[in-house]
Amino acid sequence: MVKLNKIYTKTGDGGTTGLVDGSRVAKSDPRMAAIGDVDELNSALGIAICEISDAVLTQSLRVIQNDLFDLGADLATPADEGDDFAPSDMVLRVTPSQVERLEAEIDTINNDLEPLTSFILPGGEKSAAAIHLARTIARRAERTAVGAAQVIAINPQALAYINRLSDYLFVLGRMLNNGGKADILWVPGASR
Repeated sequence: MVKLNKIYTKTGDGGTTGLVDGSRVAKSDPRMAAIGDVDELNSALGIAICEISDAVLTQSLRVIQNDLFDLGADLATPADEGDDFAPSDMVLRVTPSQVERLEAEIDTINNDLEPLTSFILPGGEKSAAAIHLARTIARRAERTAVGAAQVIAINPQALAYINRLSDYLFVLGRMLNNGGKADILWVPGASR
């Protein structure tokens, strides 16, 4: 269990930070960029939740916020040689069931949406706009995680989760725009 008695430790004053295994890396390390983007995404979801009055949806987003802490812990845990990224009592990893849960929620939401006839502009309802902002941060988090995976071993389920999450946020934004009826459609070349 996590216990935080002291908020500042001064151990990062030299530009490094600690990973789960006790090793230290530069705060500019690609792994840390991905963790930072995941943290920013979690904060953006917190703002979006403030705009949503539906208790069931709020609870679903709180589960995702918790998943994002799992994802951050996963990214902060270096892989051992031959690591299969299986979770254990001592190692927190994103699992296929977390990805599958998002897929099921995407399918459920998407079944009730108006078919897309164009790309959509982020906006409409305040809650939808906030979710679309979180979606774009999720896409950035995915890009930085993929960039980190080009240098270090990253759990493939972590990458799948962040990819699926941006899809979930896309359909959720449409759902919050009256099932897609209040989506703002892109009109190519409209301002020419």
